[in-house]
Amino acid sequence: MPELPDLEVFSRNLNKELRGKTLKKVTVANDKKLNVSKNELKKSLEGKALNKIYREGKELYFEFEHDTILSIHLMLHGKLYFFKETNGKENTIIELLFDNDTGLALTDFQGAATPALNPKLRNAPDALSKEVDFNFLKDKLTKKRTTIKNFLLDQNIIRGVGNAYADEILWDARISPFSVCNKIPDNKIKVLVKSIKTVLQDAEKKIIKTHPDIIAGEVRDFLNIHNAGKRKSPTGSSIRYETVSSRKTYYTDEQELFK
Repeated sequence: MPELPDLEVFSRNLNKELRGKTLKKVTVANDKKLNVSKNELKKSLEGKALNKIYREGKELYFEFEHDTILSIHLMLHGKLYFFKETNGKENTIIELLFDNDTGLALTDFQGAATPALNPKLRNAPDALSKEVDFNFLKDKLTKKRTTIKNFLLDQNIIRGVGNAYADEILWDARISPFSVCNKIPDNKIKVLVKSIKTVLQDAEKKIIKTHPDIIAGEVRDFLNIHNAGKRKSPTGSSIRYETVSSRKTYYTDEQELFK
């Protein structure tokens, strides 16, 4: 699943190609996940100029005129593709054709990728927002007895962090993913705040450097811990993993366990 750094790069590249263009036609091939009817979506979007594209948590927001939003959640296997005039991709969920005959198709062989019109925004702050500081984390962590990894993945607490980057953040902070939230000391919470920002921002820079035009897929080969191709951390410790609820957690003995 594309995570926050991937989506930041996607939005950057989508803006370069589509910003300012007028949406000529919307075609919905699969409306199982759509929150409105096909006709309502077409009526709301067609003929409107695209102001900008940006990331909200784990979703991409396409902001059209009159504050009309089309959100897209790629889920596990959703992909975006540009096309010219005609979309030839299989497993298309929705396609957008703009006034210069440039199009964008959303595909997903599982049919789980989700487009939505004017979605409700969650109250939880974004992982990169200034609101996610020591005081915020201290307050939230004190009230939780779940593991710190589950905490980071909870989009009702912090939006944007997914499985791979939760592992990367916790390794960078040297906190075991199995630590209990309300047992983590203040000095480690301060480190965690810094790790959330630096890991995510550094990852975005690395993706831009190696895949400057990407709008689909995941770039993971540079990750330090959440990386099936690596056996050792950058500091030489063996990388371990456990599978919990079909989700792999990568970690090393360098990370302190608080319980």
